[in-house]
Amino acid sequence: MFPPHTFAKQPLKALYLIYQIFSTLFVRIPIWFLLAIPPWMRQRKSWGIQREVMVKLIRHLFSVIGLQVGPLWDPDHRNLVLWGGLVKGLWIPPVPKGLVVGEIAALAETAQVQPIRIPGYWYHSKSEPTVPGEKALPGEKILLYFHGGGYIRLSAHPSDSTSAGPKGFIEHKIVRRALSVEYRLSSTNPLTPPTHPFPAALLDGLSGYIYLVETLGFSPDDVIISGDSAGGNLSQALARYLCENTGKVSGLPRPPSALVLISPWTDLYDKQGNNPNSSMQTCLRTDYLIFSGEPMYYERAFTGVHGIELALRNRYISPAGLHPELTSSISFKGFPRTFIFVGGAEILHDQIMRFKDRLEKDIGEESVGIYRAADGVHDFALFSWHEPERSEAFKAVASWL
Repeated sequence: MFPPHTFAKQPLKALYLIYQIFSTLFVRIPIWFLLAIPPWMRQRKSWGIQREVMVKLIRHLFSVIGLQVGPLWDPDHRNLVLWGGLVKGLWIPPVPKGLVVGEIAALAETAQVQPIRIPGYWYHSKSEPTVPGEKALPGEKILLYFHGGGYIRLSAHPSDSTSAGPKGFIEHKIVRRALSVEYRLSSTNPLTPPTHPFPAALLDGLSGYIYLVETLGFSPDDVIISGDSAGGNLSQALARYLCENTGKVSGLPRPPSALVLISPWTDLYDKQGNNPNSSMQTCLRTDYLIFSGEPMYYERAFTGVHGIELALRNRYISPAGLHPELTSSISFKGFPRTFIFVGGAEILHDQIMRFKDRLEKDIGEESVGIYRAADGVHDFALFSWHEPERSEAFKAVASWL
């Protein structure tokens, strides 16, 4: 195994990618397919050939792109990509500085990040087209969505794979339209100097929420905040900021009506990989996420100048963390009703269940819903090849809401 980001620079990057494309298409995939034909060779008994091969393919892509070359394409929060009008989007104004207070304001000052305008992309039903920036209808429900990608990659743009999240809500008629925020992504050495660490993404998420409530006129009671993976982490962090500061800060809206967290990343300093009974170990072969046992590029980029220790102790970043400061003092009082998607085959399974248990303790079991796909991988609800679990999860949350 090469050291991380060995092939991040040209011309090695291009040569390495060409090699990986051809070797994967003509060697790896055929071998994976043949090995998946006998049912007893698959990682889970319920998996078909397609799922077995897709999990291995995505895991390999994570290894190549995540560990060796870095992101292939960086979404630019400074540009609104509308493809000649084919994509619906608009600029979201920055949150007023007076609404950023306390611990988050201090961390923002340390990281030298401040609110900026960012792109937002609209999703709507084909049968009920809407205009970007259309004011709220009386009693209309709206989805505010945050994409996953470890805080370092992927995009809110409808062309991105994570767009399956907001599209799933609309497909199952949970909402009529959704706004997905192109929040700032983090990066650090050796790819770039430290850029956009925490709480940059949280400030952008707050901008999106305030835009829906204050500019478009949606009642907080009609807003659902959702996100997958790192976007799930951002969703709960935004809810926490609103819960802890509403009523104390003039002009800050109330928390939303509900959270829907899809395989949320809830402990960025999870060291349970040393425990052979932890999902960080037992699901290593059944999930496509990679766990090295040490803080990876994702965590280092996101914490930036604050240092990785921030992920160990901070309730916004690691609400399911195991540090004594968190386990003894973290509170979810005032949190919105929350529905969680979790896969039994994903390495984040145990930390997600810890998060659920802490939520239930503080806001009650009746306010926490869950859909657990026994053999589901990370973000299973975003993959068309992960049926019937994908559709069942969205139907479950539609009924719950």
